Amino acid sequence: MSKTDTSADPMVTVGICLRNSEGAVRAVVNNVEAQSLPHSRLEVIFVDDGSEDQTLSVIRAFVSKMDIQCKVFHDKWRGLGPARNTVVKNASGDYIVWVDGDMTIPPDYIKQQVEFMKEHPKAAIAQGNIAMSQNMSLVATLENSYYYAVGCKNLGSPTDRPLGTCGSIFRVKVIKQLGGFDEKIRGAGEDVELTHRVRASGWLLYINQHEFFDKFRDTWKALWKSYYWYGYGLHQVKHKHKDVLVVYKFFPPVAAIGGLRDSTTAYRITHRAAVFLLPLEFAFKMTAWCFGFVKAHLKAHGHDFEVQ
Repeated sequence: MSKTDTSADPMVTVGICLRNSEGAVRAVVNNVEAQSLPHSRLEVIFVDDGSEDQTLSVIRAFVSKMDIQCKVFHDKWRGLGPARNTVVKNASGDYIVWVDGDMTIPPDYIKQQVEFMKEHPKAAIAQGNIAMSQNMSLVATLENSYYYAVGCKNLGSPTDRPLGTCGSIFRVKVIKQLGGFDEKIRGAGEDVELTHRVRASGWLLYINQHEFFDKFRDTWKALWKSYYWYGYGLHQVKHKHKDVLVVYKFFPPVAAIGGLRDSTTAYRITHRAAVFLLPLEFAFKMTAWCFGFVKAHLKAHGHDFEVQ
């Protein structure tokens, strides 16, 4: 059922980029339809990025029943940069809120993010804080605890941390002025590169107190694969922006020292004893990151090997 219209509310585009995610479509749609912001002030843009399963047909089946204006795009697989640019180029809203297939947002989440942007006119991007979840694997618990603690430490003031798209609200005019996402970046890191340009242009980034739930990698194998692709993509970002990251901080021994420091902070905030394993987890995932980074470096110089 449509929510009551309020003409003072800005139009919001919900960007949903999916690939081989037929099982996640229902949950994503339910998340959006439950939002308290008037549905007439929302539009949803789905981008199916070359799925090989039934994602596209499932999206179309749900769209036919939604009371929110929807646009559906499908293309061969080109990666997240091009998929997110499809949303940016076709957005009618003043803001884009990115909703991924593995996250859950409360009913007031989009409305709260819009109100935050109204109150912070110099903010180009704001991300809610990742909520604490229960009954997860050790790997997911460590990732959840770390990111929750990081978010809590950065609430309230502009942050110099690179913000991802998951759960974030983007001011559309800023993203369009900067040319959107870099479509040449493969793996992961297109969001890190964009937030670097946003900050360099004088706009502000925030993490705010409005929480959402994210699904973290729940096995060591999945964590390895994820950070391998972060390293691969961030190699390209590093070559484009020399000052965007300090590579030595990603070396496993250095990362383990950082994990030791962050574990005490995380325990103080979360009271989870498991966080004292963060040094080992940091060393593990940054080993994967380094493999991805080296892989991208060798490929850029005409060499190739495969370790995943």
